[in-house]
Amino acid sequence: MTAETSQTLDRGLRVLKLLADTDHGLTVTELSNKLGVNRTVVYRLLATLEQHALVRRDLGGRARVGLGVLRLGRQVHPLVREAALPALRSLAEDIGATAHLTLVDGSDALAVAVVEPTWTDYHVAYRAGFRHPLDRGAAGRAILSARQATEPGHPGYTLTHGELEAGASGAAAPLVGVSGVEGSVGVVMLADAVPERVGPRVLDAAREVADALR
Repeated sequence: MTAETSQTLDRGLRVLKLLADTDHGLTVTELSNKLGVNRTVVYRLLATLEQHALVRRDLGGRARVGLGVLRLGRQVHPLVREAALPALRSLAEDIGATAHLTLVDGSDALAVAVVEPTWTDYHVAYRAGFRHPLDRGAAGRAILSARQATEPGHPGYTLTHGELEAGASGAAAPLVGVSGVEGSVGVVMLADAVPERVGPRVLDAAREVADALR
């Protein structure tokens, strides 16, 4: 801690991070041990966070992340979208296909940014706000692949055909190394198969977006 930082705020944020990393919540004692502070300090931190709906405690006394974080989370999408747009524009123009940034929203994949190419005669219409199951389409499958251990020789991107729209093919690569953001960058095109160069180009775009978000 430096003179310019707040120890109390730091501890409160650490509480939120610890709770976000568990599905079962944590007790005051568990938080006290993890933070290295006494129980009285933890009680005060939880009481303050509860006032702002950032933490809730169940009947058993275990603390969990509260619904108040959803209000904060809604403001994340515009920031992520803005950071991703330059790479998406470059990708759409280079490939001549609709490029998109997709994030996890519950059990769905949610398109939060879409850029269409300017020079093509036709392309797939794909809109921000479009959602689909994670296990369908290149965008969702790329995200799921990142959750699993990468197999040796895996190219790092996912290709699909006809899973979301008849006659359309997709390519997507997951965002890697971005804390708190789970998503993918991809393209969708009207084609029977994705051209060979598209996969590596999508992978490069995903890396660009990840760098912009770090």
